[in-house]
Order: sequence, then structure tokens, then C-alpha cells
Amino acid sequence: MALIPMRGALIEYGGQFLGPIPNIVLFQFNPETISRTIRIPQPPGAEQSVALRPRREIAATEAPPVEEFSLTAHFSAHDDLGAGGAVGAVPRLFGVGPQLAALEKMVYPPATPGGLLGAAIDAIGDVLGGGGSAATQPVPRVSLPRLLFIWGPSRVLPVRIRSLTIAEKQYDMLLNPIEAEVQIGLTVAPDPPAKTDPVGHGAFTYSQMVKDTQATLNLAKVVEFAVDLIPF
Repeated sequence: MALIPMRGALIEYGGQFLGPIPNIVLFQFNPETISRTIRIPQPPGAEQSVALRPRREIAATEAPPVEEFSLTAHFSAHDDLGAGGAVGAVPRLFGVGPQLAALEKMVYPPATPGGLLGAAIDAIGDVLGGGGSAATQPVPRVSLPRLLFIWGPSRVLPVRIRSLTIAEKQYDMLLNPIEAEVQIGLTVAPDPPAKTDPVGHGAFTYSQMVKDTQATLNLAKVVEFAVDLIPF
């Protein structure tokens, strides 16, 4: 039986559990290239010369490395326009707009727009003196959606979207985009707390275990060569 290729995905989840899933974006076409950057925090006193820093601080760090992904996702309504049922009806009405809308929702706080906007307007009005008194209510802080980036069985990572650059290509008679190319920047959340984000913590721990296993397999493969390389 032929294997069905897996598709990458971004999944938004709640705080304490994975379901019900509020939002999901499947990559219609898997990106051919993913760029990964691992940013290593500078140790304390990095601006000082090595000679002036205590020995224990040379190899110290205040935070774990942060991993970032950059990829380009492609969406097209052409494949579904000839299909029947909802699969064909949605792209005929909106093109790839629903996929783009689902992706964009992943960068906005999951809050009621009216309540958030009202609180912000009240705070700004107080600052400008509209309320006749000094501001006592700051603009509220909000939390961004919690996301999982799934790229095969070995990568299930808690992430946040760092950037989105959307290029819409071709439009139908109603000016809905028929094709789109989206450059996505992702930042991996370094080991979310198990108490407040058990899903993210579990995903991060699982992916780290897979990476540790792969590193061990590599060691088993090269150990005989390492014996010859090390002269002592």
C-alpha cells in the first residue's frame, strides 16, 4: 500500500487541552525549503574581554538558545474549484481567503474585539483628559494564540508566529485571491511551563527527546572514527 505524504500544519490550541481545536491551517503544498536559525544568548558580561571575566562566567548563559524557522507556504484555489460540495463551493465564493484568514487569526489575541477596543479607548481618553482625571486603567495586556508547528513525526513544537508576508496572486471576478504565497517566520517557545501550558510543554519535551535520540544514533555511527581522530 502506497504511503500518503504527510502535510505540515499550524494548530491553535487552548490553554489546558488540545481540543476543541479553535483553528488549524494545513499546508496545501509542503514547503520545499525550511530555514532554521538557533540564536544563542550572550553570557553575562559578554561585553567585557574574556580575560576580565571570571572563568565560570565564560561558559555561562542566562537563557536557553532560541530556535527560529522561516518557510514559504503556497495556497491555490485551482485544485478545488472543480470539486463538488463545500470543497468546491468555498473557493468559488472566497478563493484562498479562508486559508489566509485562518492564518492571520493566529497572530491576533483571542479576545473579544469590542471589549478590548473599549478598554483601550477608555484608557486613551483618560490620558487625554477626556475623563477629567488621570489615567488609572492601563491598556490591557493580551496573550497571543498558542500554536503547534507540526512537521512530521519528529517535530511537534510550540511556536508563535514572528512575521507574515502575504503575496496575493490572481483574483476572481469578486476580487478574491485565487493564489497566495505566504512567508512565515516562527519562533519556538523554549520549554513552556507544564502548569500553565501542558500541551506546549509536552510537545517541546517530546521533540527534544526525538532530537536526543537522533544525536545518540549519530554518536553510535561515528564512534569508531572518533577513536582514530582523538590523539589522547
